[in-house]
Amino acid sequence: MIRNVKKLTVKYNERTVGYLAEIDNTRIGFEYEDEWIKNGFSISPFSLPLKSGVFVNKKDNFQGLYGVFSDSLPDGWGELLVYRMLSKRGIDPNKLSPLTKLSLVSGQGLGGLSYEPCQFETGEDNSFELDTIAEDIRKILNDEYDNKTLDQIYRLGGSSGGARPKAHIKIDDEEWIIKFPMRYDSQVVGENEYKANLLAKKCGLNVNEFKLFKSNICSGYFGAKRFDRREGKRIHMISLSSLLETSHRIPNLDYKHLFQVIQSICKDNNDLYEAYGRMCFNVLYGNKDDHGKNFAFLYDESIKGYRLSPFYDITQTNDKLEHEMTVNGVGNPQEKDLLEIAKAISLSMQRCSLIVNKTKNVLR
Repeated sequence: MIRNVKKLTVKYNERTVGYLAEIDNTRIGFEYEDEWIKNGFSISPFSLPLKSGVFVNKKDNFQGLYGVFSDSLPDGWGELLVYRMLSKRGIDPNKLSPLTKLSLVSGQGLGGLSYEPCQFETGEDNSFELDTIAEDIRKILNDEYDNKTLDQIYRLGGSSGGARPKAHIKIDDEEWIIKFPMRYDSQVVGENEYKANLLAKKCGLNVNEFKLFKSNICSGYFGAKRFDRREGKRIHMISLSSLLETSHRIPNLDYKHLFQVIQSICKDNNDLYEAYGRMCFNVLYGNKDDHGKNFAFLYDESIKGYRLSPFYDITQTNDKLEHEMTVNGVGNPQEKDLLEIAKAISLSMQRCSLIVNKTKNVLR
């Protein structure tokens, strides 16, 4: 039985960060725990500075939540699974409050934050035969599934983000996210993403650890090791769009915004050039799915500050007409636009020219 939740405790690796609570039917307040203010960090540097008081988001982008909490909610594939899981119980997902939705996020949820009470239905599942999971996903996509199949796939992927079906699987005590084909994907979609990541790595970019898992029914399943987990601990993560309190579904960001955020919250100046390299790769390779949720920042407790996360969701998107994020205001940028934005944000022109040329040579 899923109950309506009006107050949540926000946790980070068993430490209490603060509290979320309904103020009225339209507003949700957040307040840091006193101890967290003394020894913690801002979980959203622009919107939630580390100080006492109740914060209320006046924007309605996230149903009254701040972006950092919205990042915890499933998106795309995960949202579809949640909706189907609730619908089979006779619950209208659209009538659930944002806090109730957060209470359904499992321990697999993205990022470092967790929420109590948690109403996620746990259960053991040792069925990690990837071709079997792929077949079960196909049944769900084609509305041919039974409740047992839905429950199993929900446990594996109900906290996922992004459009492609995913499963969260632990392999040798390490957590991986493995992607599966959509209904209309080719049988080489996983291999293609694997090759894209190889190219990005060859360009010298900080690509998350990845692998192509074997299959008997397609060319393989692309998998990425989770960078928001390390040695059994959760790592706090916030997306670019959520930092700026805007939805990634609205293409209103420019790469300038990414560089400005890095200049504001990151301690390592090299993150600027890493981001510049990713922008060059996306433009020259044709990855136009470069929206604000495909760039993220991790809080590094060793340096007591934020750093750019590893590069992820690297694909070629020939079906998109323009980039989700413009380059200096241009939706279909050319090499001159890449150099123009480097000049606009006062990066080393020599270093940026080398990055452009290296990317071109690798992709050639």
